[in-house]
Amino acid sequence: MNKRLQKRHQRQVSRAKDHVRLSVPDLRTPEEVRLAREASRPTDGRGPQPYLRSSMPVRNRAISPSDSAAKADA
Repeated sequence: MNKRLQKRHQRQVSRAKDHVRLSVPDLRTPEEVRLAREASRPTDGRGPQPYLRSSMPVRNRAISPSDSAAKADA
């Protein structure tokens, strides 16, 4: 049984080695990287402004059982 597990492990390791994908190093200069980042940013004018929460209540909030009981009485 131990030999069977050993062979199975060897097969799994050899198959995993076949599927290894080596990464290609990024050979761009820092200026090229910066320009590529700027080019990939959205141009809708909203930019890096933080997300502001609205003061309006959320309508899709789950209704608690006490709320539904109060509505049923009314």
